Amino acid sequence: MQVYKNGRFAKFDYGEQRNVDIYGQTLWRRASVFIHRAAVDVATCGGKGRQEAEGCSRRQINSGSRAIWHARPLPRPGSLALACLAALPLSCAAECRIPGYKIGGPVDPDACRNVTEIIRDKGYPVDEHTVVTSDGVILNIQRIPSGRTSHGKGRRKGPKPVVFLQHGLLSSSADWVINFPNESIAYILADAGYDVWLGNVRGNTYASHIKYTRKDKQYWDFSFDQMIAYDLPAMLDYVLKMTQQDKLFYVGHSQGTLVLFALLSERPEYNDKIQLFSALGPVTTVTYMTSPVRLLAPFAKDANLLFRLFGVYDFLPNNWFMKLLADTMCKYHVVRELCEDAIFLITGTDMHEFNVTRLPVIISHTPAGTSVKNMVHFAQLVREKKFQKFDYGSRRNLIVYGQRTPPEYNVSRVAAPVGLFWSLNDWFADPTDVSSLSKQLPNLVLNYQVPDPLFTHVDFTFGIHAKDIVYNTVMKLMASRKMKMNRRY
Repeated sequence: MQVYKNGRFAKFDYGEQRNVDIYGQTLWRRASVFIHRAAVDVATCGGKGRQEAEGCSRRQINSGSRAIWHARPLPRPGSLALACLAALPLSCAAECRIPGYKIGGPVDPDACRNVTEIIRDKGYPVDEHTVVTSDGVILNIQRIPSGRTSHGKGRRKGPKPVVFLQHGLLSSSADWVINFPNESIAYILADAGYDVWLGNVRGNTYASHIKYTRKDKQYWDFSFDQMIAYDLPAMLDYVLKMTQQDKLFYVGHSQGTLVLFALLSERPEYNDKIQLFSALGPVTTVTYMTSPVRLLAPFAKDANLLFRLFGVYDFLPNNWFMKLLADTMCKYHVVRELCEDAIFLITGTDMHEFNVTRLPVIISHTPAGTSVKNMVHFAQLVREKKFQKFDYGSRRNLIVYGQRTPPEYNVSRVAAPVGLFWSLNDWFADPTDVSSLSKQLPNLVLNYQVPDPLFTHVDFTFGIHAKDIVYNTVMKLMASRKMKMNRRY
């Protein structure tokens, strides 16, 4: 990770003070100083036995007396070179041509569309709205006010029940519309007569700031604490005001459940605004998480170390490289496994729920980014086995919280009706953690285990059978609790 971040082939960075003791210098010792001492010419290639890439240029990567040349053949699935494909810059990927294929050829148009364009292309009405939080974050959210048909439930007169969909960690509102209309819950709800709103949070593709840019350190100084304190209440208040409703239905996934559980525990008045909280892959404590995110946990006490490794900025943003992967690589069978692994790495694998033909579309929108600080916060939850606020260290905790340890979010204060939807094969929302959560909720109206034992965390949004396995039950629960909402004005 250090090598990837700093772009240097170097020895381990212990920090300036220890670097002086170990290396005799403040900066870590660069291994590159030894490269020009090589006594032979070196060529690096991978994927031997597979079709070699055509037209790969040889590049001298060292200005010393010995030239080191490298060629980049197409990596084969499962190879180390394939795993390293994610580190190639645009110029590198553009150098190679795959025999029999045209890079940049036909690709699903949705891979090049934003959420609004995807929704509109499927024949649904869509509006864009801008919510500005009290601390200056600009959140672009989308609304599907009705279904595709001009007759029937989707276009009925009078006030409609409002449903707010909140995405999970490293995601965006695209999660709810990434599959086809008969598979994506946003479309299904719109066709069923709901006024559907799609939320976004700071740090992802659809967020910005009135003062800072994404290049500013201050822009990325947040964890889910700020989503709870600013983003979610601002969006919920905006939606209720725009729809002139007193209550709304809330469907959250992953981090999208965490932020509402915390908000309802911190600000009791918001319990009265929630008609029903459907929590898909619910997350509060992550003590038993098996996701690779837990590998960060040992470093959570030394957040500065993680900041040195990853930087203090963004973590897995949706940038030009993800668009490049979607447009040029993920559609080819030989590298498809890399793209699939990028999606399933954190959440678990269940290929029979995954529509491989939509892979370029998913990769072009996911991951959508968050801050390194937010990932450190999740690592802290793993380490401390508590659902608590960000740990700044005892000294700063006293200033921020008035106590040496970060306060816990108390989910026993959640008074709104909650339905939990969880699965056995979820690496992120482990069944044991969900069981612990269920015992603390005073108004749990449904505790639903997904019947498919292979169903994973990501299948709640990307699963092609999620409608039959999960969404139908969600909608039945919503219908059972639906009542005519009074206009606010």
